[in-house]
This record gives sequence, structure tokens and C-alpha cells, in this order.
Amino acid sequence: MFSLVEPADVRWIFLSHDDVDHTGNPEETISACPNARLVCNWAMVERHTNCFEFPHARCRWVMDGESLDIGDRVLHALRPPVYDSPTTRGLLDPTTGVYWSVDSFATPLPHPEAPIADLDAEFWGFGLMLFSLGAVSPWLSLVDETKFGRYVDRVQNLDITTIAGCHTPVVEGPFIEQAFAHTRRLPSVDPPKLPDQSVLDQVIAATAQPAT
Repeated sequence: MFSLVEPADVRWIFLSHDDVDHTGNPEETISACPNARLVCNWAMVERHTNCFEFPHARCRWVMDGESLDIGDRVLHALRPPVYDSPTTRGLLDPTTGVYWSVDSFATPLPHPEAPIADLDAEFWGFGLMLFSLGAVSPWLSLVDETKFGRYVDRVQNLDITTIAGCHTPVVEGPFIEQAFAHTRRLPSVDPPKLPDQSVLDQVIAATAQPAT
């Protein structure tokens, strides 16, 4: 990141939620950026204080549905439809139409830079279902489809031109509507069978060093 911006020029650090792959180095980052404020929320501080001493005077708490004025624009925090932590907030930049979707639309990727247009459509749809119901939000199988659909509408009706998130390619153009369509169906899909101990045994056997 510091190849793009000087640490002293960073004004805001946004923590979307408290999963370790999103909050791996907050102490180092906040120390390196002396003029930055840390955008988090009460639930994140409550759940994560055992790992990180939040600098309260430099924090700005932003809850789901609230906005944040960062000077040249106002960003809108809105929780995405798929999430695994009560601390989660997505973030929309209305000046660009970019929506930070956190863990929504996660899917296995053949390589980190894979463009979404290169993904096989069936592979992508299955991957979205696998991650959503198997690794992020298994509770989606329990929710009311109509009520969940209204929540998906709440996010999809934002003026989104680009979806950026973790564990997913950048989603643009017609793929945005397809991503939301896949998500909308999740409450009615049978959860996938996940790898169990027998799969782990196969992995161990396949990677074991031969005896010498």
C-alpha cells in the first residue's frame, strides 16, 4: 500500500469486521499512519480487544446504515447480504459506485488475479454457494426467503458499478446482477456436503513423505 500512498497521507483505515484475515496487523498499520483514524464499531472493539488495544481517541465508530464524511465525499456503510460476523459493514463510495462487499460473493479462484469473465459460469455459481453456505453464512438456510430477498434488494438497489471484496474477483458489468441472483437463491439451496475427517485423511496420505 505504501508504494501508492505515503503513510503520513493516510487519513482513514476501515476495518470491515473482526476476522483475522481482515485485521491481521491493525497495530502496525495505525502506528505507521500517524494521521489516520480507525473506522470500526462498538461490537468490533468488544470482540477484538483481547487481540488489539484500540486507540479510542483515534477511532470513529460507524454502524450498519450510517455514513462517514471523509472530506471530499461521503461513504455509506451497509452490511452485505452474506457475512459471518455481527461487526460486518460493507462500504459504498457513491462518487465511483464501488461497493466493498467484504466476504459476500466469495468463491474459489484458480489464481488470485483471475478475472471474473474467465471463470466457468457453473464453477462460479457453485463456488458462491459453497463459500456462502459452507464457510461464511450457514444460517442462510434458516432464513425466510422473502425477507432475505428484501435485504438483498437493499444492497442491490445501491448505485453499484463495481463490487470489490475479499476472496472474489472484481465484479463488474452484467456479472453484478448475476452475483446478486446467485445470492438471492441461497436460502432455498441445499447446503453443500463439506470435507470431513475422511478427506483430511486423504490429504495427509497424499502429502506424507515416503519412508526412507
